[in-house]
Amino acid sequence: MIVQTLKDFLFIALELTILFIGISFLISLLQCFIPFEKLEKKLAGKNKIIAAFGAVLFAFITPFCSCSTIPVVVNMLKRKLPFGIVMIFLFSSPVLDPTIITIMGVILGWKVAIIYTVVTTFFSIVIGFALEAFGFEKYVKNVIMSGYDEKGKRFNIKEAFKDTVSLIKSVFPYLLIGAAIGSIINGLVPTEWISNTFGSDHWWLIPLAAVLGIPLYIRLSSMIPISQILILKGMALGPVMAMMISSAGASLPEVILLKSIFKQQLVITFVIAVITMSTFAGFIFYLI
Repeated sequence: MIVQTLKDFLFIALELTILFIGISFLISLLQCFIPFEKLEKKLAGKNKIIAAFGAVLFAFITPFCSCSTIPVVVNMLKRKLPFGIVMIFLFSSPVLDPTIITIMGVILGWKVAIIYTVVTTFFSIVIGFALEAFGFEKYVKNVIMSGYDEKGKRFNIKEAFKDTVSLIKSVFPYLLIGAAIGSIINGLVPTEWISNTFGSDHWWLIPLAAVLGIPLYIRLSSMIPISQILILKGMALGPVMAMMISSAGASLPEVILLKSIFKQQLVITFVIAVITMSTFAGFIFYLI
């Protein structure tokens, strides 16, 4: 049993590592051709629809975790970008990662990856504009941030490899953690128990998974292999995706950091919004 679990761990870890290195390097090369200054002007433009999708695109091409998104959000607020656009970026950045979504497509299937991308994009835009419409901008603190390059980061082909190595250093431990947990679940947790407990049609499993995902702080890079094993073991797709989105979108470290730039009302609303997005997304996967 232990030998098989170790073999599963090595196989999952190797598979994810190869995928991650290849896709990350490709994304770094593509970033050479992205006009970040023009994109920022679109974010500040009068056409809100274009600006919204521009914010999602910016979130997509900047592979940040929930915590590293905060400095960018502060910089966007300092530049007086529309509050709703900033919120769209805040919600979409941790959950829309091109590398992870590609790995999701390979591991869980492209149908899952496409639906995941569409659902998280839709809810990020809706929530961002809703917060702006209800006047939540007044709950932003006057924060002055230092140590951030306001001109943005420039990429070139020579730096693509260095950028990939840097990204791997920050994410690779989470890949290993996810592979370890996935292999342990696969080897030690009975398939029948997971199928009977979490594979049923109980609707309440989805909001429960969405709530439990936040304190777990399972990054998407860790959650992919865990999700693969849980689904193979018989766990329903809805709760898995709800937990995945909530754990990536509103981790406890991120919530703590948000308290430094947002007042309590906005922080609480942010958490509720992420749980809502995760729950609705879970029900969508539950119905397909």
